[in-house]
Amino acid sequence: MKIGAIFPHLEIGDDPVVLRDWAQAAEGLGYSHILAYDHVLGAVHEKREPKLWGPYTEESSFHEPFVLFGYFAACTTRIGLATGILILPQRQTSLVAKQAAEIDVLSGGRLRLGIGTGWNYVEYDSLGENFANRGVRQEEQVEVLRRLWQEPVIDYTGRWHHIDRAGIKPLPSRSIPIWFGGFTDVAFQRAARIGDGFMFGSGHAQNLEALGKVREALAKAGRDPATFGTESFMNYQSGPDKWRREIEDLIARDVDYACIRAMALRGQGDGLKSPRDHITALETYWKVVGDLAH
Repeated sequence: MKIGAIFPHLEIGDDPVVLRDWAQAAEGLGYSHILAYDHVLGAVHEKREPKLWGPYTEESSFHEPFVLFGYFAACTTRIGLATGILILPQRQTSLVAKQAAEIDVLSGGRLRLGIGTGWNYVEYDSLGENFANRGVRQEEQVEVLRRLWQEPVIDYTGRWHHIDRAGIKPLPSRSIPIWFGGFTDVAFQRAARIGDGFMFGSGHAQNLEALGKVREALAKAGRDPATFGTESFMNYQSGPDKWRREIEDLIARDVDYACIRAMALRGQGDGLKSPRDHITALETYWKVVGDLAH
């Protein structure tokens, strides 16, 4: 079991020294990776039709993951860097390929690209992308990303992409792993067909249920679950009585990664009060479960 730490974007602030200290603390303790969420824009929820159902608003703070990871690549030496998840269909595919390749090059091959479709149609509209076709368009994006990472020059014409004998440089030394996130059967099935892994972002019980659905989808797709990665997000607010038991549950089910989420989400209270509290949370959690990591 590898244990990572979710970057606490909502609560940690914007002091670059604090961000560096948090990342270096995670690496020094032995966490396997840092995982960062993604939103480009926050939107006012009031008086929207259809309603915005997601947990974030115009008040929510998000550091841009590729820029953040460029900084962390320079501040650290070992720890992995994972987006969890990057809202791929609201971004230009070739630009994502370039940015991800650059992070992978600068970090020495430490990037794992977790992708999803998101929920905020205001964000899509503001970025000039189509919210309605985001799922099927994402599938073509994955194909384009992999080709751009593997071939110096590609000639590609799809439904939404046209690349006429062009490519990115420098290329990464490998095809960067593409993992999926989401909460629906459609997301599970898409990941089982074309993904390298899945990130489960709900509570522990819901994540285990979703894990079963993904493995059913893998079987239907004729894929070996042993070649498909899995990661479950864990809530610090669950408390130390549950932390170790939840990790042991995941180990028993052959889940590859756990990732601790110390910031409070909707319905979990006000969260931790200071950046120092978030470093303390890393230390406290590791004391309880760190011996289970390998």
